[in-house]
Amino acid sequence: MRATVSGVYGILPADLPLHQLLTFAEAALQGGVRWLQLRDKKQGFKRGLKRARALRTLCDRHQAHLIVNDSIALAAESGADGVHLGRDDLPTWRELQQAHDGGLIVGVTCRADAQLARAALEGGADYLSFGAIFPTCSKSDVPTIGLPRLSKARQLFPDANIIAIGGITQNNIVQIKAAGADSAAVISGLFAADDITSRAAQLTQLWTATATESQKSL
Repeated sequence: MRATVSGVYGILPADLPLHQLLTFAEAALQGGVRWLQLRDKKQGFKRGLKRARALRTLCDRHQAHLIVNDSIALAAESGADGVHLGRDDLPTWRELQQAHDGGLIVGVTCRADAQLARAALEGGADYLSFGAIFPTCSKSDVPTIGLPRLSKARQLFPDANIIAIGGITQNNIVQIKAAGADSAAVISGLFAADDITSRAAQLTQLWTATATESQKSL
């Protein structure tokens, strides 16, 4: 049975030296993060495989989950839990379905595209990523959609596993959960901290302590 993406989802900065990558990952895991994503866009497959396998071993020690960005083949061969596909990286829907059927968790970047989100769900996606919710320096070219669009996505796809991304920090993560997201993807808001473990613990605590709007209404 596939795990449902939830809580703080740490996206590791791309192209770090291996020792620094593992140091960052270990620090986040020690702080309570249980979802990590490896991004390694500009490197060869063998290098990516070495990094993914090292992260897989580290995540196993913390009973955490590893998602690989872009490459279904790399995710499958490394033993990762899943693959995340960007709008420009999507294979055919048949390949996406095959990845899903092969046991990988499949995530798809939707930004604010409801039509793409619907097609992704029909094609076998397990979670949808919406954002950038707030302005972000990680991807300055991505339009900011704001909290209302995140809330709208929850209304349009009430049963979907929704991940929010973009400019999420300890100062706004409570708003993300209240708007209906199942998970908050964090890059610089986690890994740019002087003490990654403390920041991970802070973000995790804030998330856990916050009830969603739907929970408040019960």
